[in-house]
Amino acid sequence: MAPAVIPDNHQLHVFLFPVMAQSLIIPMVDVARLFAARGLKSTIITTPLNAMNVSKSVERDRLSGLNINVQIIPFPGVEAGLPEGIECLNEITSPEMMPKFFRAMDMVQEPFEKLLEEHRPDFVVAGMFLTWATESTAKFGIPRFVFHAANFFYLSAKESLRLHKPYETIRTDHTDENSSSLFVIPGLPDKIKMSTAQIPSHSESSNFFVEMKKKISESEVNSYGILVNSFYELEPAYAEHYKIVLGRKAWHIGPISLLNEHAADKAQRGKKSAIDEHYVLKWLDSKEPNSVLYVSFGSVSRVNDNQLLELAMGLESSGCSFIWVVRKIKKDDEERFLPTGFEERVKGRGLIIRDWAPQLLILDHQAVGGFMTHCGWNSVLESISAGVPMITWPMFADQFYNEIFITQVIKMGTPLGPKEHNWLDSKNVSLVKNDKIEMVVSWLMGDGEEAKDMRKRAKEISEMAKKSVEEGGSSYANLTNLIEEMRIYTNK
Repeated sequence: MAPAVIPDNHQLHVFLFPVMAQSLIIPMVDVARLFAARGLKSTIITTPLNAMNVSKSVERDRLSGLNINVQIIPFPGVEAGLPEGIECLNEITSPEMMPKFFRAMDMVQEPFEKLLEEHRPDFVVAGMFLTWATESTAKFGIPRFVFHAANFFYLSAKESLRLHKPYETIRTDHTDENSSSLFVIPGLPDKIKMSTAQIPSHSESSNFFVEMKKKISESEVNSYGILVNSFYELEPAYAEHYKIVLGRKAWHIGPISLLNEHAADKAQRGKKSAIDEHYVLKWLDSKEPNSVLYVSFGSVSRVNDNQLLELAMGLESSGCSFIWVVRKIKKDDEERFLPTGFEERVKGRGLIIRDWAPQLLILDHQAVGGFMTHCGWNSVLESISAGVPMITWPMFADQFYNEIFITQVIKMGTPLGPKEHNWLDSKNVSLVKNDKIEMVVSWLMGDGEEAKDMRKRAKEISEMAKKSVEEGGSSYANLTNLIEEMRIYTNK
């Protein structure tokens, strides 16, 4: 079905459909705001329960006159076998729920196509797990872009592993699934080593995950192109490798979080903060520059109570000031991981935030000198943009790749977390003891020459990030080129 003839003064209209997960909704909302700030009409497609947070995030933009709105689409979770009220991957608590959640996302295809037919957007940006979006948009002659909340290094390394499978012979030689045997990822610009324990486990080699990976790959190849939340200066060799060597059509448009210049935008990003942001800022204002360690493991990652206890003891022993974000798996979970009297002993130098924190505000504060992170790409890029070096604690998905990127490629962090790939089941993960945690925290936050050099490098990379999104910068220019290409496409 060919698109209608478009007048020259036509305002481009983009549909943005994020996968239902906080870590994927947040950057996609920023992409929508980015397009609207460039004069496009942005429509974010999401489900009823997710729409509440999304609407709050774009409220300031609407009030300022930007053409950005939210279109609600029903989520058939119950029909797919999920408990009522589950509309976000963050709420998944068992591996058995995963196929049901993805089945529900597949069932959204039909109502989404009705929206395409009714509104006829000029192009669509959809999350990578919405694999059917490429087929749906093709029915109406609408270009579909795949949005990756990831970097070129990860995309390149993942494709190399898919093509060459260098780990298979190592796995054959070792009966222990937790073997940490190293192998080199072939064909990359750098010699990158990875261990067998860091790649997805056999549980993610099930028919469901194998089929999902195949669908994602096919959907990407058949799409119009890929949008990547990164900037050229951060990883030039991998941007070139992905586009030229692997032959993928991609645009780097990040760091998109830098769109949030005002404190109100930073505070309202994602869910409502569990703590008053003014209190947090006042607490940070009382600390010396680069003296506070920020600790957060993201919105999905799970850490068992034994490990949290070791972490609490390590933070206390380090003597460093810290902000620690703790998320419970269930609202009625009892806290068993804090040592007796812990909060009283660290009062004044330790701030515990339960559930959601205003992360951008915290990272951008001059008092913050380190970030212990699960290595989700949103958090990593926010830390890079703020010039804050990292302590890496990856758990699953792209996080181990990101740890390698941080520690081996841009050398802006030091590793700490366990080496086993895990997500919903953290019981069988090796324990990182409190003395090691104390040592690494003290090293990063201390006055040693290596730590000073890392902080200096972090600030230099931060400046490159900020310049990339300014007029004339690489990401700014790339977004301009994409918009112009879509304008030409609609006038064919």
